[in-house]
Amino acid sequence: MRVSETDDQRRRLLAAAVPHVAFDGWTMTALEAGAADLGLAKEDAARLFPGGPVEAIVLHSAEADRSMRAAFEALDPPPARVREKVTSLIRLRLEGAADQREAVRLGLALLSRPQNAPAGLKALGRTADAIWRAAGDRSADFNWYTKRALVSAVYMATVAYWLNDRSEGFSETWGFLDRRIDNAMKIPMSVKQFGEKVGRAAPRPGRLAEALRRRRAAGGW
Repeated sequence: MRVSETDDQRRRLLAAAVPHVAFDGWTMTALEAGAADLGLAKEDAARLFPGGPVEAIVLHSAEADRSMRAAFEALDPPPARVREKVTSLIRLRLEGAADQREAVRLGLALLSRPQNAPAGLKALGRTADAIWRAAGDRSADFNWYTKRALVSAVYMATVAYWLNDRSEGFSETWGFLDRRIDNAMKIPMSVKQFGEKVGRAAPRPGRLAEALRRRRAAGGW
């Protein structure tokens, strides 16, 4: 995919602004400081990010998704099982942001505000979709929603743990991630079994119509 000059400028400005986020937060001040580092005018920050800091956070998340996929594709050998693929992808995404934890923390705090919730949910959904697609999932039915809801829950819980992890090499986070994945892998089967049980118990359309006719004929209502 060809990257436009504007997209390239946005990415360069984002990279330059992130170091300032730890001190200024996700603000126009941080974006303008990044612009100054690149020799750009202060006004260029607003031009490249008309949606302000929230737009920059969303791009920061999208860039992390892109880096995660690239790191996963470079694994040799790649994980074989779906469980291992999903675990590896989440771990790679967090490892790639190890030196930007404060920026991630502040970004989540800003996206948690009610007015920014739609942007936050969209970014989370994009990350969940990127994880499943990189893991080889191509589902387009009800499973598409359940799988992405599950990985979103696992990912966000792991991020929350990771943000406060002080263990060597984030070892406690990876243990937490393994446990969450173990729990999540049990849910799809439970959902499937529940659906099959409901399907067997529910009357088929033809039988239901016949039962209604019999009840009406018997003066049941």
